[in-house]
Amino acid sequence: MKLLSYPLTVLFYLVFGLFLLLFDPIQRICLNLFGYSAHKKSVDYFNLFVVRSLHLLGTTYSIKIPDYLPDKAPVIIASNHQSMWDIPPLIWFLRKLHVKFISKKELGKNIPRISYNLKYGGSVLIDRKNPNQATSEIVKMGRYIQQYNRAVVIFPEGTRSRTGMPKPFKRKGLMTLFENAPDAWILPVSISNSWKLQRFGMFPIPIGTHFILKAHPAIKIAGQDTNELIDKVEHLVISEIETTGEIKSH
Repeated sequence: MKLLSYPLTVLFYLVFGLFLLLFDPIQRICLNLFGYSAHKKSVDYFNLFVVRSLHLLGTTYSIKIPDYLPDKAPVIIASNHQSMWDIPPLIWFLRKLHVKFISKKELGKNIPRISYNLKYGGSVLIDRKNPNQATSEIVKMGRYIQQYNRAVVIFPEGTRSRTGMPKPFKRKGLMTLFENAPDAWILPVSISNSWKLQRFGMFPIPIGTHFILKAHPAIKIAGQDTNELIDKVEHLVISEIETTGEIKSH
């Protein structure tokens, strides 16, 4: 199986690269000529194409989303993080929420489509070596989602888990968002098996990975004890990692 993954990975990266190059000018045209809504649709559909392109490697998806999502309120999506391939499913399957990201500053440079979207699509770029700058950008993001009723993904582990084993949550980022988006809901998300897509690094991508994303019911942060809420969210996220029993395949 690993031997077959080499040519299929080459095929995948050819398709992925084509989409990067195609959607880079599309999103620029959408934003500059037609505004936010058109740009958002271009971002959504790019990520749909990435999700579906991974089918070339036999990747399957199991997705569970609550019936109710608070789409007319600010939302903080707190998820575990296993690989770069977490991002497209979060954007596509939660597109109703207008998902933004708190990303490392290195992603804001010279990556077709991705860098432009991070810089101009409502996300923020942080310097993980500069805590003051990072906190300032997270404050900005909290105020942004509060004002526009949008959603931000935060990975409270701080970095991705390369083995699928969750790391303890770091609290400062969540607490800063809570303080600056007091009307927000928090949406815990559990991701399983994404790490397997990068178990050999970027090449090859293994065949037949079963990617699982489970979003839990959203919790309104107002009136909650902050530490107890973070404990609850961490427990929810971790408790469902690698759980497949009741989730429907898509």
